[in-house]
Amino acid sequence: MTVGPVDRDDATADFFAGTAAGRLLLRQCEHGHYSEPAVTQCTTCGSLRLDWAPAGGGASLVSWAVTWSQENVPTVLVIAELDEGPWWWSQLTGADPAGLAVGTRLRVAFARPDGDHEAVPVFKLVG
Repeated sequence: MTVGPVDRDDATADFFAGTAAGRLLLRQCEHGHYSEPAVTQCTTCGSLRLDWAPAGGGASLVSWAVTWSQENVPTVLVIAELDEGPWWWSQLTGADPAGLAVGTRLRVAFARPDGDHEAVPVFKLVG
């Protein structure tokens, strides 16, 4: 299993403009709280006044699962807590699943399955 192709639409255009530029964009309210990109109101205070804000790119591993291909190649799927607070699920690339532990530091990277589709956020190990 690998990151599959994703296409933008009107609802995701701003988010994917960010990923194309190598930035993970989150929603941020006027009080400074961060929320996931798809929300229409702040998940902390309920504010409807949200802007786009770039995430710093750091995260901590919360949980993971490993799937195996027919060729016995692992794919690591993770839930990570971004340094800004929201949780994000994605794929962890280039990591041995046997060496993972809760709290392992991760950083956001971007994968583009092919040249015709959007860049999507994935994680890599820090270091």
